Parts: sequence; C-alpha cells; structure tokens
Amino acid sequence: QVQLVESGGGLVQPGGSLRLSCAASGSIFSIGAMGWYRQAPGSQREMVATITSGGSTNYNDSVQGRITISRDSAKNTVYLQMNSLKPEDTAVYYCHADWVVTPQGLDEFWGQGTQVTVST
Repeated sequence: QVQLVESGGGLVQPGGSLRLSCAASGSIFSIGAMGWYRQAPGSQREMVATITSGGSTNYNDSVQGRITISRDSAKNTVYLQMNSLKPEDTAVYYCHADWVVTPQGLDEFWGQGTQVTVST
C-alpha cells in the first residue's frame, strides 16, 4: 500500500511564504512524476506544478516565478516552495505521484490534501 503524506500547510499573510512537503511511503520501486494540484472552493482541481524523475518541471502560469517545485528521489519526497503568496492561492493542495511502479504494477496516488490559506 502506497501512501502520500503532505505537510506544511497553514495560514499566511499575503506576500508570505510556505513550504509544502509530500513523502511517499510503501512498496515503491520507482516514481515517474510527482506534482502538486490545488482546489479552491467552488473550483475544479488544477495543476500547480509537476516534476519528472529527470527533473523536468512544469508550472501553472499563475504561479510561475513565485513557486518552485523540487524533488528528492532517494526519499520519494516532493517539495513546493511558495513565495509572494496571494489570496487567490488559497486552496487545498494535493500531492500526486504518477507512473508509480509497485509490486502490483503501475499506478497513481493522491495525498489527502493540506489547506493553504492566504489572508490578513
């Protein structure tokens, strides 16, 4: 059983910073891509940033230049450094692992989500 456990969410003032972490645990041979998605109330879930096993990254245009995704493949952990946060960044942030090779085969997994609130 593979689990993704997120941490680092919370309340921050506009212009502030937060760092999210997500650690994958369980019987994992390899993970192809990891990423962060977010869902605000009344909105669909959207991609924030993704990173491949080779280190290639992709960002939502709305966060480009403010948010950085990184990965420690040895620890099956992905990070999201968020700077210059805006109220519109408020959402539940979900960690995602794709192309995960386990003894059962190939699968994808989601974390339980962590709340990020940007407000005065």
